[in-house]
Amino acid sequence: MAAADVEPAPTYRRVVLKLSGEALAGNRGYGIDPEMLVAIAGQIRAVRDLGVQAALVVGGGNIWRGIAGSSKGMDRATADYMGMLATVINALALQDSLEQQGVQTRVMSAIEMRQVAEMYIRRRAIRHMEKGRVVIFAAGTGNPYFSTDTTAALRAAEIEAEAILMAKKVDGVYDSDPMKNPEAVKFERLSYFDILNRSLGVMDSTAASLCKDNNIPIIVFKLEESGNIMRAIKKEAIGTYIG
Repeated sequence: MAAADVEPAPTYRRVVLKLSGEALAGNRGYGIDPEMLVAIAGQIRAVRDLGVQAALVVGGGNIWRGIAGSSKGMDRATADYMGMLATVINALALQDSLEQQGVQTRVMSAIEMRQVAEMYIRRRAIRHMEKGRVVIFAAGTGNPYFSTDTTAALRAAEIEAEAILMAKKVDGVYDSDPMKNPEAVKFERLSYFDILNRSLGVMDSTAASLCKDNNIPIIVFKLEESGNIMRAIKKEAIGTYIG
């Protein structure tokens, strides 16, 4: 291979990829879209093949949103535990799709369910990644009242990830909802304080504070464009950089 054809080295060697449950639904808006699973798995496989250690945190909003249930009168803790179980369903679907593409994967749950997932143990998770396996963190933090954004920030700090990649339906962070406001302005770069003080909706304040305290950069980008996970790994000009 000629020198000009050599694949550029990735900027990050260990990352946490945060996927919303809605991302797995594709254009359906609910449930799991098999074609979207295959596309996501293909992007993750390409990143793994570059030698990047990858961990995933997936939400459950395509199946159940705890906060929506509690707003209708359901006990908040019960509704949140149901949301955690939804993330396990998504994690197992991602695991199956990744392994069909030859990527060794481990699902690690914050709630014990030994028949389908390993219990989360920090050192074991790191060891899996060092062996080239993709780790999917399921069931949130195992506690109600905490979002999967907080899970991503917490796990990133625990495994000493170099960045959090937040895959969204939009191509970055805007000053208002670009789906509703065609005049919305996209930010190329923001600070942690911007996220905390301006209520931009990137992640909740607990997650943002964890990232700030542990100096973990966040890259927000559009998932549906093929190759965007790789571009984020290489720190190309994509989406919005927070740090």
